[in-house]
Amino acid sequence: MMDEDEKRAAHRALVDRVLNGEGRASAEQRARAFGNEGLSPPLDVLIGKVVDGPAQITDADVAAAKASGCTEDQLFELVVCAAVGQSARLYEAGLAALAEATGGEGSDRAS
Repeated sequence: MMDEDEKRAAHRALVDRVLNGEGRASAEQRARAFGNEGLSPPLDVLIGKVVDGPAQITDADVAAAKASGCTEDQLFELVVCAAVGQSARLYEAGLAALAEATGGEGSDRAS
């Protein structure tokens, strides 16, 4: 089983890979999807649903994003970036809440 430092390193490596690794979508688009901000319609609708309500994504959302000029590979990457971004925000919030609940013990883990 991984210790906390290994988990944090794996998390950082994942985030770095989706934001800075090779891809079909631009690094700027991936960063915007990761942060769920600054994407133009209809990508903003699709990515917003990935973050806030993935079960609400429809074929029409995907078709509209594809019609805007994105390839399937680009859309896949942007969806992954959005999902990883949301999970990273939740992970960081969880670590911060844990540090607060324990009176700061383990707060070095929240960094």
